[in-house]
Amino acid sequence: MESGEPGAGGLLQQILSLRLVPRVDNGTLYATPLVSFPEMWYGVFLWALVSSLSFHIPAGLLALFTLRHHKYGRFMSVSILLMGVVGPISAGILTSAAIAGVYRAAAKQMIPFEALTLGVGQTFCVMVISFSRILATL
Repeated sequence: MESGEPGAGGLLQQILSLRLVPRVDNGTLYATPLVSFPEMWYGVFLWALVSSLSFHIPAGLLALFTLRHHKYGRFMSVSILLMGVVGPISAGILTSAAIAGVYRAAAKQMIPFEALTLGVGQTFCVMVISFSRILATL
């Protein structure tokens, strides 16, 4: 596809237009801050979704491989994969919006590394709570 055609690199251009990827200008690396609420929310949400999927996809594949001969156990991999997608989409949207709302209310700009840290931090908190038995004691 030529770059003049509509839709050529559309998704990539949309992601780059959100300034979530640091730019290189004359050999100097700099990060454009995220200023508006949608930019901050989308940045944190995308990192939470990607980091969650990076944990849940290998876990789902491992469960599928180890439980492939079990009568009902093979369906556990489907539930693991669903948790990796549904969790960040439902709870991740709300927590990312809350984080972006706090940044916006404080009139603070967010650099892309902060979006990465907060998005991966959400996944880390979910993993810690999942592996510890805190929920079983409630």
